[in-house]
Amino acid sequence: MNENICEEKVFEQVYNQQVEPLRNFLYYKSGNLQVAEDLTHDAFSKLWENCAKVIFSKAKSFVFTIGNNLFLNKVKHDKVILKFEKVQPSEQHTHDPQFILEEQEFQKKLESAISGLPETQREVFLMNRIDKMKYKAIAEALNISVKALEKCIHKALTTLKEIHNKN
Repeated sequence: MNENICEEKVFEQVYNQQVEPLRNFLYYKSGNLQVAEDLTHDAFSKLWENCAKVIFSKAKSFVFTIGNNLFLNKVKHDKVILKFEKVQPSEQHTHDPQFILEEQEFQKKLESAISGLPETQREVFLMNRIDKMKYKAIAEALNISVKALEKCIHKALTTLKEIHNKN
């Protein structure tokens, strides 16, 4: 295909096909949906700014690479900010106290199990199990072989099983 990304319909096609996978990828990396949405928006803005330089077949790779780089820059920036600011406690919602307690316990267990995974294992596990992405699509998005992905998913499952057995 020799489609020009600077054409609005072509850009819209790339956007519609890649916005959700990119947002989910960045959500799995950051753990924050708002951050993921902001980074996704910024990545597509960069694609539009560089549309004349990016060929159609490389558009997906471009937005994923830009999104990942934006995420890494944000992490660096946040580390600097955390040195100088105190994190404010989140607002409590008015729910039944038992509900709040159960929700907090579940959230802690879930976060603990997922955060117990190494970053790569966490990403591929969430992309496969939560986003229902096929192995081939994940391997493409992360630029790794399907075999390497299979091994990583296996390791993630083994690690989660070990974490569960400890609890």
